[in-house]
Amino acid sequence: MKSWEENIRRVVPYVPGEQPKKDKLIKLNTNENPYPPSPKVLDSIKDSSLYERLRLYPDPAASMLVQAIAAYQGLTPDRVFVGVGSDDVLAMAYLTFFNSGKPVFFPDITYSFYDVWADLFRIPYETKALDGNFCIVKEDYYGENGGVIFPNPNAPTGLLMPLDEMEDIIAHNQDVIVIIDEAYIDFGGISARSLLDRYENLLVVQTFSKSRSMAGMRIGYAMGSDKLIKALNDVKYSFNSYTMDQPTILWGTASVEDEGYFRETVTRIIDTREWFKSEMRELGFHFPDSKANFIFASHESIPARAIFEEARKEDIYVRYFAKPRIDNYLRITIGTREEMETFLSFLKRFIAAF
Repeated sequence: MKSWEENIRRVVPYVPGEQPKKDKLIKLNTNENPYPPSPKVLDSIKDSSLYERLRLYPDPAASMLVQAIAAYQGLTPDRVFVGVGSDDVLAMAYLTFFNSGKPVFFPDITYSFYDVWADLFRIPYETKALDGNFCIVKEDYYGENGGVIFPNPNAPTGLLMPLDEMEDIIAHNQDVIVIIDEAYIDFGGISARSLLDRYENLLVVQTFSKSRSMAGMRIGYAMGSDKLIKALNDVKYSFNSYTMDQPTILWGTASVEDEGYFRETVTRIIDTREWFKSEMRELGFHFPDSKANFIFASHESIPARAIFEEARKEDIYVRYFAKPRIDNYLRITIGTREEMETFLSFLKRFIAAF
């Protein structure tokens, strides 16, 4: 090994869901929204003044978008931080808040970027095992730690933690920052945003990638006390002042301002999810009661890997994790009703022939 190679930081990277380069496929592997963004986003794309503004640096504070999100959430702008997707927001939060040298706590089955960031930033961590029903055990988070982070609903299980249980975890950790990652909260459940006024150490993170159909734009945001948001912005401006471009600020704002379309598409996904659950149970699948835009399913007799591989041959993509405890489960995104019907037809054929 050459001397300079000894100083390269080596980490095991996050592995995103497969992004196949095909025209005709059913893509149920990355929890994208099957419906397009708000028509108001399309209208704002036609804003002729945007072309001229592209020669200028964007507003480093993304003030237009911050103000729109703050108004929507009933907060003042100094309590909202925006980033290039919730991954960017969460990475900034790790850098900003998890510096005590004590281990950060998060579940053992959860969003697999959490341990990647911890390794990258050299932050110690401990994973806490979900119980036999894939639920977070709140008492496991009472011990001394350097911070707590978990998604609600959890991923890849889709299970929702009740608000009172989340508050119990926060109440037992008021000397560290608690981050609740709400990428899927719009598909069922009550946001922890309602707890922000009671706990100044709470950071709630949401995204436009799922319920707002804007995964391609990369918009995420955090809500918290003005102290936490200022600290995040200080780190951001020490790293890169111009993280969000002009089109993203404009189009994200347009999305927030179309509440009717947002509610309509979320309702369609929820309705399809509940119908799909019923159909899957009849085929012999079992799964936690998801409140996200996916289900986490295992068949009573057919290995998950076999279903995953055979579906892929028919250009139907779902997510398979070759990991302990979950290697016989598939995470299946809720697409359109037509896409889910096609997937069910495939399953019926495959199960009958297996």
